[in-house]
Amino acid sequence: MIDFDLYKLFYTVAKYGSLSKAAEELYISQPAASQSLRRLEELLDTQLFNRLHHGMELSAQGGKIIFDDVEQAVKLLYGAEQKLAALKQNATGTIRIGASETIFQYILSEKIVKYNEMFPQVKIELISDVSPKITALMKKNECDIGFLNLPVASDEDIVIEKSIAFLNDIFIAGERFSELKGKALNVQDLQKYPLLLMEEHTVSRESVDRYGVSHGVDFKPAVEVNSWGFMKHLVMNGMGIGCIPREYSMNKLLNGSLFELNVNPHLPVRSVGMALPKKVNKTFALQSFICLFQ
Repeated sequence: MIDFDLYKLFYTVAKYGSLSKAAEELYISQPAASQSLRRLEELLDTQLFNRLHHGMELSAQGGKIIFDDVEQAVKLLYGAEQKLAALKQNATGTIRIGASETIFQYILSEKIVKYNEMFPQVKIELISDVSPKITALMKKNECDIGFLNLPVASDEDIVIEKSIAFLNDIFIAGERFSELKGKALNVQDLQKYPLLLMEEHTVSRESVDRYGVSHGVDFKPAVEVNSWGFMKHLVMNGMGIGCIPREYSMNKLLNGSLFELNVNPHLPVRSVGMALPKKVNKTFALQSFICLFQ
């Protein structure tokens, strides 16, 4: 079996005419280089170098005969290594990103556009679903990175890398409830009005339910919805009071279509976390996308 490291050493010694310089170039000790060179000569049963007091030169009946062939082979090997190194320094292939439609729209859209401008050759596959399903896809190696509404149940196969955004849940209303603008309200006061909440078994619904229970209130929503956009539409049309992250309703708050109720105490802050499969292959493409959130 050919040991290419021995031939790399032979080539480098011949190139510099010095065993010490070759050892330095290859990041090995001089004794190790000397031992490896002797091993190659033993394998070939030929003296490859003449040892001189000022360095080393190729022997006429050994080193000079094989040098041209070894040089060509080593250069081919170096070329192959450089090609692989270049691949690792260029984002190619596909990255599969999982998140809810809302997270894509309000948190990830600008990052994805920026990434596409930086690495247009990378195919971006967007997987829109709720956090539990994104987690399941990551565990099946069908999604490379997920952005989840936190908190989520701990999972030995998934690593939460960091929180990338914070969400401040607020209660909102439209013009029908204009008498509530600026009025100080407590949690119990909310029971007097029809409530619009996200459907059960979502992180946002569980958060607001815990908030209510902690203040002695069991919220009974008049309407349950499955999207923030639909909730805003219904609230603007006077169906009731909604509960939504401020970050997802900012444009409607700014243009006056909705207003924020002054409810105390405030709901607890939530966050969106970046999650990766524990055994994910962090390609350069994926690492580059992760770096956008640093």
